[in-house]
Amino acid sequence: MAFPRLYAAVAVVLLIGSLSIVGIVATMTLGPKLAHGSNVQHVSGKVLAITGPDRDFTFKTATGKLLQFQCRNQCRASAGHLQRHINEKANTDVYYLQGPGNTLLVIDVD
Repeated sequence: MAFPRLYAAVAVVLLIGSLSIVGIVATMTLGPKLAHGSNVQHVSGKVLAITGPDRDFTFKTATGKLLQFQCRNQCRASAGHLQRHINEKANTDVYYLQGPGNTLLVIDVD
């Protein structure tokens, strides 16, 4: 071993980097389930319009499918936040539950 301190430093950097990547992947995978519960489904796309006084909205998925969401008491989205996503045409993640009569009940919008 010509440079033991250099090898030790490289080993520490690689260890920290690999543990960081494992932590990031675990958070991406388990984060939504921990925050919203295991029954919650996720869809990504764009909010097209707010359709009702209770922050109900029309949503277009990345595959082009149109969905109608209902934002009731448990919904964590403000009307201002939804309007900003509409104005900016921002990609939006919606976490929802399948309700009675195939209604889509929003839990969170981000």
